[in-house]
Amino acid sequence: MYLSETNSRTKSHLNISNVEPRFGATKLAAGAPHIRAFCECAGVCAIRCILILAVISAALLIAARPAQAQTETALYNFCSQPNCSDGAGPQSSLTFDSAGNLYGTTSGGGAFGAGTVFELSPNGSGGWNEAVLYSFTGGTDGGWPYYSGVIFDSAGNLYGTAEIGGANGYGVVFELSPVGTSWTETVLYSFDFSGGAYPLSGLIMDPAGNLYGTASSNGGAFELSPSGGGWTEQVIYGAENMQAGLTMDAAGNIFGINQQTIFEVSPNGNGGWHSAVIYTFADASKDGSYPVGTLVLDDAGSLYGTTEYGGKTGSGTVYKLTPVTTGKKKGTWTERILHTFNGKNGSGPRAGLVFDAAGNIYGTTANGGRYGDGIGFELAAVVGKSSYKPTVLWTFGYDRGAGPFGSLILDSAGNLYGTTYAGGDYGAGVVFEVTP
Repeated sequence: MYLSETNSRTKSHLNISNVEPRFGATKLAAGAPHIRAFCECAGVCAIRCILILAVISAALLIAARPAQAQTETALYNFCSQPNCSDGAGPQSSLTFDSAGNLYGTTSGGGAFGAGTVFELSPNGSGGWNEAVLYSFTGGTDGGWPYYSGVIFDSAGNLYGTAEIGGANGYGVVFELSPVGTSWTETVLYSFDFSGGAYPLSGLIMDPAGNLYGTASSNGGAFELSPSGGGWTEQVIYGAENMQAGLTMDAAGNIFGINQQTIFEVSPNGNGGWHSAVIYTFADASKDGSYPVGTLVLDDAGSLYGTTEYGGKTGSGTVYKLTPVTTGKKKGTWTERILHTFNGKNGSGPRAGLVFDAAGNIYGTTANGGRYGDGIGFELAAVVGKSSYKPTVLWTFGYDRGAGPFGSLILDSAGNLYGTTYAGGDYGAGVVFEVTP
């Protein structure tokens, strides 16, 4: 089982001896939900139907279809190199570039054991080659980038966070810049505890080049702005134990999660921010508990996310928050549970969600399923209704990866990509692809 820890400073790092192209939303079909995230991820993903015998009756085929699974393949197994110099324990989501290469981070491994930024490139023969772009030392350059993926700017530079290290030991925001055939790291900001500490998740970028993220201790949501050749940080929402990343809408409003609440911060026009709690999870059995998955937005302004616990069986939920635009409750938000997990169909969804062009929802759970290693699921939008049909699309097994923590991404063909923290050929996690 791969349970989460609520305090990053007390959790164990992976013992490696034992074991997008641009920020912004990718616009999907008109009226369909879309992601404001770090990668290009539009496409349609449908369950593959396999005809076993031509003589099987149509009635039997219809009955059999829900049991058919999609094909999950490990594109890369970490710790395949001595001392896990290629990285170990990926917990981040992935990012595509325009050439179809994948980028992400590992929370351990690398040349110094403090994590890596890596690239996976198609090798032209159906496989993938991995290259470590940067190995963290755990010192002033930072170390252990946990749930932080990386994002691109328009010049091809990568940005992310590392939980530990920096000038003060409380983590960093970093930039990786391509120089010839290698990459150079620059620490943009070292957390000093007074303005936050221990950033766990990744970043988002606005059109002006400002960066936004969260610090898990003594801070909350922060803004990092270029200023005089350096960067200036300001806390835009104070909170503790913030593990999820942030989401921005087209108007520049930012949404995030803090333990049992969902908040919104909005620009006040003078360089500052207004903040408000828009929803509180008050009843674990009815509305979920411990929301951790980074939020996604649809075109109507509704928010979607996951709770790791809660629901009728305590195994977690998928929920939707809808803004009320008329009547006495105008300006408030209402929550609706779209799906409840029960262990057999998954347990403990830590990652955020991804939509395809048809409005179907995809995600993972870190635990549960047949082998206890997590599952991949689809909530298929029912045409003409506001409901969803849940399906377990694939089940993780340790040999193919276990414990997916990062959100999935989609390519234009409808293939899904993600990472697992453990499992695979060497027990140190995998990058996987799910093919419809």
